[in-house]
Amino acid sequence: MNPKPKSWLKQQCYRFASVIFFICFIVIWELICRLAEVPNYILPSPSSIVSAFFSVEFSRWMTHLGATLRVALIGFALSILIAIPLAICMVRSELLSRTLYPVLVVIQSTPVVAVAPLIIVILGTDDPSRILITCLITFFPIVVSATTGMLETPEEMIELSKSLRAPQYRETWQIRIPYAIPHIFTGLRVSITLAIIGAVVAEFVAAEEGLGYFIQFSTSYFKIPQAFAGLFFLAGISLLLFKSIHWIQAWLFPWSLPKKSKY
Repeated sequence: MNPKPKSWLKQQCYRFASVIFFICFIVIWELICRLAEVPNYILPSPSSIVSAFFSVEFSRWMTHLGATLRVALIGFALSILIAIPLAICMVRSELLSRTLYPVLVVIQSTPVVAVAPLIIVILGTDDPSRILITCLITFFPIVVSATTGMLETPEEMIELSKSLRAPQYRETWQIRIPYAIPHIFTGLRVSITLAIIGAVVAEFVAAEEGLGYFIQFSTSYFKIPQAFAGLFFLAGISLLLFKSIHWIQAWLFPWSLPKKSKY
């Protein structure tokens, strides 16, 4: 029995549920700040945050944004170049997987905030140290997702490849990796947001520009609305980067996207 078609209003509510929730959240926040007369140095209202955002020069925003994106995207790209070959090697060698996987877990379990000052001392305060910090945060989800995807390749496909005496590189590139594409992009979506976090953590430790530095600088001078403006700007950039991974997957591998429900 087919379910009853949804009304137009209900369809729009489902479609824009997150937007409606965000608007309601902002309105409630604004009302609380105004009615309770909360000081701006404790919790600024959304209107004061918007005012603080536009009080900062556009060129200054772009300078800080460019510094953060440069570190985040280079670190993200480097993590892909390391993680995908590493995942392939771990899938092809059980000994290597048993050897490296615990090491990767230890690296991921170590708080980057604690390691970041040491990296800064060793490599200096320039981009290489911040890129390394970003890479340490981002590469683990890609390794795990790629390895999981390749190991979930149907066994009959692997047996067919072996029966046809296909070389291992063809088995990897033509069978395992296509099956792993959805998993890889899941890891990429997680990692791209972690890349922004890594860049900001590095900027907190040692930097003279970047959105993380801007937020820290604003907070130290009790410019709380300005700090919130930087925080929301940073969140918007992270959301856009997260969505861009979906767009790239839809453009290059549309077949790998999950099928949407008809209802």
